[in-house]
Amino acid sequence: MAKEKKEQSADDLAIVEARRRAEQAIERAKRERERSALGGLWSRRDFFGRLSWGGFAVVSGISLLAAVRSAFPRVLFKPPSTFKAGLPGDYAIGEVSEKFKTEFRVWLVRDAQGFYGIFAKCTHLGCTPLWLATENKFKCPCHGSGYYKDGVNFEGPAPRPMDRVRITLAEDGQILVDVGVQYKFGTWDKPGAFLRV
Repeated sequence: MAKEKKEQSADDLAIVEARRRAEQAIERAKRERERSALGGLWSRRDFFGRLSWGGFAVVSGISLLAAVRSAFPRVLFKPPSTFKAGLPGDYAIGEVSEKFKTEFRVWLVRDAQGFYGIFAKCTHLGCTPLWLATENKFKCPCHGSGYYKDGVNFEGPAPRPMDRVRITLAEDGQILVDVGVQYKFGTWDKPGAFLRV
């Protein structure tokens, strides 16, 4: 009986072992089929990994382009600061010419002694004042600064008079104005701040 039990248990073990091997083979075949079915698709981990590397590449590329762009400075092309304003006979005595206010930001004023150019910039905050011919004054529309015809401030928050620009006669007899050279109030007696005609 003991021998039969041993043979039966050995047979049972062999059957169990054969069943286990068969199940393992079926499971291996199932996994292989699943792998081959998923071979062309990405997993979620693969997708987010590739997405993050792609984002890193884009940010790195933009940073590299910005670094290369910074090696080439931007150049501002400004109009020339010197211009010819015509002959002295073109202006009447007492006239304030606004011909060059838009392009060069300058008023040309002629009085009995000669010419001077006023830079059209309020000394308060840099606005462009208006010439009010009826009131014979410059008036800033923003904050109310007022200037006499010679550019001296008399009302409003402007701390000082407007600046003058260099004005001379060119070789051909025309008035030559240089906006690049400006004279503050205490230096209006220097050569170039006033043109005697």
